[in-house]
Amino acid sequence: MKDLMVTERLSSGPFDAVLLIGFGGPQGREDIRPFLQNVLRARRIPPARFEAVVQHYELFDGVSPLTEITMRQAAGLRTRLAADGLQLPVYVGMRNWHPFLDDTLSEMALAGVQHNLGIILAAQHCYSSCGQYKQNVSQALSEPRNQKTAELKVTYVAGWHDHQGFVAANAECIRDALDTLPAALRQEARLVFTAHSIPQAMARVSRYEEELRESAALVAQHVGCKDWALAFQSRSGRPGDPWLEPDICDYLRAEVKTGLKSVIISPIGFVCDHVEVLYDLDIEAAEACRDLGLPMRRAASVGEHPMFLDMLADVVRQAHRRYGRGRPLPLVPANLPLPLELPPPAR
Repeated sequence: MKDLMVTERLSSGPFDAVLLIGFGGPQGREDIRPFLQNVLRARRIPPARFEAVVQHYELFDGVSPLTEITMRQAAGLRTRLAADGLQLPVYVGMRNWHPFLDDTLSEMALAGVQHNLGIILAAQHCYSSCGQYKQNVSQALSEPRNQKTAELKVTYVAGWHDHQGFVAANAECIRDALDTLPAALRQEARLVFTAHSIPQAMARVSRYEEELRESAALVAQHVGCKDWALAFQSRSGRPGDPWLEPDICDYLRAEVKTGLKSVIISPIGFVCDHVEVLYDLDIEAAEACRDLGLPMRRAASVGEHPMFLDMLADVVRQAHRRYGRGRPLPLVPANLPLPLELPPPAR
């Protein structure tokens, strides 16, 4: 009887479930190296660079907050959908650590899910942030662990880098950070947005940088700030290869020389705090600011902000309305072109 009840509930709309797709993160010191090996996917980087990233994680005892935050995001989304009468289960699948995407897809299939709505937890689009995740889903479905998984269909929500909920949540996080600056510095504070750097070759075949600037401009307008800039963090790969610049620390050192008085850093390219944000901004950038005598505050990422969770619910509702009269065709690309170089981010 329980199975029949689940089947009836799931068949009430165009989708049977929602899947949040994220990067993943280790949950202890023993996880650090296997996690990073998953991130690299057999790509070769110098051993010294690998060990340096290991040390970043060791500073946080090998625990990335990403997984816990994503689970709470899923719970918040589930609650909001239920309040709207959409009794959709919300699953979480990670690319690089537990709960692994393959395991979650198998779990969904065994639970009777067939038509799934996917949300990749990255607002701006490029191969690294979105394309490779879709490719992983496609591979998992084309090489299923069981026949039920092979029958699972995945459709992705529309883009949301300019959604008013995403914009408003970031704006409120920035205002909160701004309020912690001494009053005399607030008017002169520059708002600097950051995102993960990617190879320029990858950037040229995506809207990643354009979408970042669109997001940033909308957030700055919402805050009422005209003095803003975009910088990048977490660069990896070969030193000689061109990546998106400026690096956030290089930017701060250069701008202090031209009169920068104080700064608010907003990690708009990330939807939750994790080791990349915590190390690159709260340790490296903060240390650079101390050395420069530059007052700095870091705005929180949107994480579990109620406006961000409301936004996730809204994009699900939009998809539900869009496909309400019929099942969508699965939007799972089978053969995405690979970029010239894949960045091995250390999140």
